[in-house]
Amino acid sequence: MRGFAAAVFLLSTAPLILAQGPRIVYTKVFKGSKPDYVAITLERTGKAEYKEAPDDANPLQFQMAESDVRQIFELAGKLDNFKRPLESGLKVANMGIKTFRFEDGAPGSEVKFNYSQDPDAVALVDWFDRIGETEQHYLDLDRTAHFDKLGVNQVLLQLQLTFDRKRLVAPEQFLPLLDRVSKNESYLHIDRERAASLAEAFRKNSGASSGGGEKTQ
Repeated sequence: MRGFAAAVFLLSTAPLILAQGPRIVYTKVFKGSKPDYVAITLERTGKAEYKEAPDDANPLQFQMAESDVRQIFELAGKLDNFKRPLESGLKVANMGIKTFRFEDGAPGSEVKFNYSQDPDAVALVDWFDRIGETEQHYLDLDRTAHFDKLGVNQVLLQLQLTFDRKRLVAPEQFLPLLDRVSKNESYLHIDRERAASLAEAFRKNSGASSGGGEKTQ
């Protein structure tokens, strides 16, 4: 009876499993850097996940814009969804072992490399570097907002610089944190003003409403 029930369960869930769309998994291992491990998973729906440890049970989760997701998956397509080598073969310093993996129901395909001269690979690495930088800013702001209020202004300044350099991805994910700082009088006035200014800029940039959803952690 148990075997029959299990079979029914598998049949009932099969459409859900098959319905899962493609996703790209990027990892970078670079001992001595901070962080020395990064893993980013991006689904075609725009759902994304960021980890700084292989066993991270509480990853950051956020939603990316369709236009950004489309560009990333187009680059993956130009790289044959990672079915061919990307390593340059040149003798260069260790720049961290990077892995791209493409999954779409069937057995996935992946490629590892230290340094690539392929322009599409370079562009794709830059995309994931930007995502990593963004999530590191989020972690820094979340930490200082809770435990180091005197450090909030410096983190906000760095966030502003990254935004001005157009390297911030999905800035609307910061809105709940920025609103919390701007509306809480326990923070310095300069912090509240800077947080409010950034929130306004991010809303204009993304068209997000003031009721932006909380980030999942």
